[in-house]
Amino acid sequence: MATFVQIADRGSLTAAAIALDTSLSSVVRTLAALEASLGVRLLNRTTRRIALTAEGREYLERCRRILADLEEAEHALGATGQDPSGLLRVTAPVLFGQFHVAPTVRGFLARHRRMQVELVLLDRVVSLVEEGIDVAVRIGPLADSSMVAVPMGQIRRVVVASPALLQTAGMPQHPRDLEALPCVRFTALMPGATWHFVADGRALAVDIHGPFACNQATACVDACVAGLGFGMFLSYQVRRPLAAQELGEVLTDFAPPPLPVSLIFPHARLLSARVRAFVDFAAGELRPALAVQG
Repeated sequence: MATFVQIADRGSLTAAAIALDTSLSSVVRTLAALEASLGVRLLNRTTRRIALTAEGREYLERCRRILADLEEAEHALGATGQDPSGLLRVTAPVLFGQFHVAPTVRGFLARHRRMQVELVLLDRVVSLVEEGIDVAVRIGPLADSSMVAVPMGQIRRVVVASPALLQTAGMPQHPRDLEALPCVRFTALMPGATWHFVADGRALAVDIHGPFACNQATACVDACVAGLGFGMFLSYQVRRPLAAQELGEVLTDFAPPPLPVSLIFPHARLLSARVRAFVDFAAGELRPALAVQG
């Protein structure tokens, strides 16, 4: 059952073998034996992909419940009550990971000496199953309903500009003013050339333009500090230049709704001891930090 669940979750026999730390031939034999004992086909397999049959989908949910009950029984007997051990792979956006997740990981490792953590910092949405990630920090609405999300807090979106630019271009009084002003586009946050605000309680979309666009936050923040344009960022991305007065926040009365920050992971009922330990520890670290900066 555990092998079958891994195949379904990982999307391939090879990925399941890697996750189970066993050989591909062993996974193939186990699946064949399971299907033979049940007398039904659980997966349709082609050279490119595998897909659950109707029987496979029904059986998968039953397997999850059975394995979860088994894990809960072992936990109650103290089998999983020991200090967690093994490798945990965690991903987060680059700057948020540097500011918040990396310190959290260091604290977690100091408490759990038998653990190892690989922190993968990427400014893109990562597929946990396909890329072998155990836990992800996700900023923004969650589209994947197959993942379990633990709320951590919220992050504001802010518009900033350098003092020099504000002196020459003037302080914008309304988001529409940005249509005639140079803007720096951080494409990982807002892929297009439209920024979103709230005016008089209603959503407002503003088309912007400017001399510079990049998918990395640091390069865009540096461009704003250099006076190339107004920029829209998540609050933590401009925390330091705002504190140093290298940037100033504008249009605060028109800010769009804050974005949720969540820890996500697959299938709560099959939560491993190391994932459970990290999520509990990270919640205690990240929630207070996000409550302060928002």
